[in-house]
Amino acid sequence: MKKTRKPNKATTALAPWLLLLLTLVIWQCICSALQVSEFIFPSPLAIIQAMIEFSGPIAHHALSTFWVTMTGFAIAVAVGVTLGFLIGSSPLLYAAVYPLMTAFNALPKAAFVPVLVVWFGIGAGPAILTAFLISFFPIMVNIATGLATLEPELEDVLRVLGARRMDILLKVGLPRSLPYFFASLKVAITLAFVGSTVSEMNASNEGIGYLLVSAGSSMKMPLAFAGLVVIGAMAMLMYELFAIVEKRTTRWAHRGGGGK
Repeated sequence: MKKTRKPNKATTALAPWLLLLLTLVIWQCICSALQVSEFIFPSPLAIIQAMIEFSGPIAHHALSTFWVTMTGFAIAVAVGVTLGFLIGSSPLLYAAVYPLMTAFNALPKAAFVPVLVVWFGIGAGPAILTAFLISFFPIMVNIATGLATLEPELEDVLRVLGARRMDILLKVGLPRSLPYFFASLKVAITLAFVGSTVSEMNASNEGIGYLLVSAGSSMKMPLAFAGLVVIGAMAMLMYELFAIVEKRTTRWAHRGGGGK
C-alpha cells in the first residue's frame, strides 16, 4: 500500500496565505467583471483604498476595540479558570452547575447589552463585560472537563502512593487540562472580539463596532468592510499567538511532539 506523503512545513505555512490570495483575486475579478457597485459589495482594492484613506480613524477605533476586548478576555480567563477548577474538582458540583451554565451560555449575549448600558452607561464598560460574558464559558468548560475526566484508576494509584486530592488536581489534573485550556483560549479570544464589537455597535462612541455603524449610516461600505478586515486580522493574530504558545507548552500532548 502506497504511503501518503505529508506536506512539509513550508507548504503548510504558505497554504492559508495562498488560499487568501486566491480568494482576493477571484473576489476582485468578479467585482470588476460584473461592475458591482461599491455600495453593494466593495472590491478588495476599494477596501484597501479605504484603509489607506481612513488609516487614522481606523487605527484609533481598532486600538480602542483591542484594549476593551483584551480586558474582557483577561477577566474571562481569570473567572473561567477559577470556576473551571472549582467545578471540575467536585463531581457533585460538576453535575449541579454544568447544566445551569450550559443554559446560561445559550442566552444571546447581545440581549445583555441594554441591561449593561443601564447599569454602567455608554462606553467601555458594557463592551468589556460583553466580551467577558461571551468568552468565559469555553474556558470554564474545558478546564472543568479536563479535571472531571481524570481517570479513576489513575486517582486510585496516586492515592495509594500517598497523594492527596489537592495534589492530584494541581500536579496531575491541571497539567493534563493544559491542551483543553489552550484550545479554549483560541475559541474564546475570537468570541471576545465578537462580543466587544456587538456591544460597541449599540453602546459606545468609539471602537470598530461604532465605526461599522457610522460607515454604514453614511453609505461608506468600503470603510465598513475595512473595519471588518481589521477585526478579523486582530482576532487571527491573537489566535495564532495562542497556537504558538500552545505548541511550545504542550508539545508532549501532540503526536510527534515529544521527540527531540
